[in-house]
Amino acid sequence: MATEQTALTDVRDTGGGKPDGAVVRDALGVGVAVGLSGFAFGVTSAGSGLTLLQTCALSLLVFTGASQFALVGALAAGGGPFTAAAGAFFLGVRNAFYGLRLSQLLALPRMVRPFAAQWVIDETAAVSLAQPDRRSARIGFLVTGLSLYLLWNLTTLLGALGAEAIGDTDAWGLDAAGPAVFLALLAPMLRTGTERAVAGVAVLLGLGLLPVLPAGVPVLVAALAAPAVLWAQGRRKGAARGDVPEENR
Repeated sequence: MATEQTALTDVRDTGGGKPDGAVVRDALGVGVAVGLSGFAFGVTSAGSGLTLLQTCALSLLVFTGASQFALVGALAAGGGPFTAAAGAFFLGVRNAFYGLRLSQLLALPRMVRPFAAQWVIDETAAVSLAQPDRRSARIGFLVTGLSLYLLWNLTTLLGALGAEAIGDTDAWGLDAAGPAVFLALLAPMLRTGTERAVAGVAVLLGLGLLPVLPAGVPVLVAALAAPAVLWAQGRRKGAARGDVPEENR
């Protein structure tokens, strides 16, 4: 058994499945496609009142598109800085869970991990987890992260500089580019009924509460979709087994 496990680990570490060129091509495709939407963020952020330095700092330091769009969107809608930051924070929490999985998959040296953590986002996680072996996963993570980080920050700068020339950013609808990209990446990941239910309830909560709650708050409430769906699913399974408490029957 130990010999078999060692052999499987060796295959996982050394690769031998997918050609490096194919991994690089796929990773660059994701990095370029998503990186171009940094222009929309730059325009939207500048149009929301943030300075060029603030806009570029968000992309350089935060570097998680959906959270960045959520932050500037809430500020543009009149939300307070703490509410806007809280909404962005909850959207960014998912990256911590990606990190737990990628730390095992990539097994990077300890000295490299703090720097690699900056690139733990939806796109790098998706590309890395799709690879058949550790070598391909590392290449996919590196190429996706590097290309996306460079292009996202470059297009953010260009978008912020060109915001004044474009004029009214709301008229162009560029504020919808970030959420659209996020949804396009999220949709293929919703494979189970539970995942689709959580997404559906979150959308209903977010959109339903949008007219009645301050800007940025609906996305916080939408985070309750996951525990609510899991609780309902647990009760349904308990009822099927016949172990529902007597007073609830």
